[in-house]
Amino acid sequence: MEAKLTLVGAGPGNGDLITLKGVRALKTADVVLYDELANAELLDFAPEHSLKMYVGKKAGNASFSQNEINGLIVRLAKKRGHVVRLKGGDSFVFGRGHEEMEYARDHDIQVEVIPGVSSCIAVPASMEIPVTRRGVSESFWVITGTTQNGELSEDLRLAAQSKATVVVLMGMSKLTEICELYKHFGRGHLPVAVIQNGTRPDEKSVMGQVWEMPHLVRENNIGTPAIIVLGEVVGLHPAYTMEYLNSMHTMVS
Repeated sequence: MEAKLTLVGAGPGNGDLITLKGVRALKTADVVLYDELANAELLDFAPEHSLKMYVGKKAGNASFSQNEINGLIVRLAKKRGHVVRLKGGDSFVFGRGHEEMEYARDHDIQVEVIPGVSSCIAVPASMEIPVTRRGVSESFWVITGTTQNGELSEDLRLAAQSKATVVVLMGMSKLTEICELYKHFGRGHLPVAVIQNGTRPDEKSVMGQVWEMPHLVRENNIGTPAIIVLGEVVGLHPAYTMEYLNSMHTMVS
């Protein structure tokens, strides 16, 4: 028996968006440690005998601390063999995958990394919103809305002053602060999309402008998990134009 850890990116939510290599890894798993954002249907690919354990986080409440997860990986790999760590999106995009990889290797466990489809690109794309577009956006930023100290990332302050598309992950609790920051830099009319449960059957979204987005999110009961897309590329979506016209009609009425 060989102790091994495979970090598998499960994709943004829709089970079909995992890679073939990720599926093959699941089929050889002795243990699957899976997160909240990984589609539970993917567990069906794992052998019946495999141990399947939820170690995710929901609404900010973690079932295990990161240190506990690290310990589980090592203990179960040495006891059972092949541990598949199944994470939503890509494990190296705000997924702490690199931390787990280093910890496992420090304990003499072989590690393989299987990239996943990240929500920062796939969720906007599934709604036909490009993160880049010739003549509109030459680059895009991916920023966490939740830093270790609970403050907005300084990178967001820099990004808000650029013409780049900005995708904020784990930022719903900071939405009002983010919009205030953009307004501070005179960008209150920048198009924004907020997409909850992207690529899943229960996907919900709302589009509008920075100045009105906190209100629109409350009005449409948009919750977590969700991503925030700020940039002129959002305005390319036909529904954006329609929603904006409807909001202007409501204001005039």
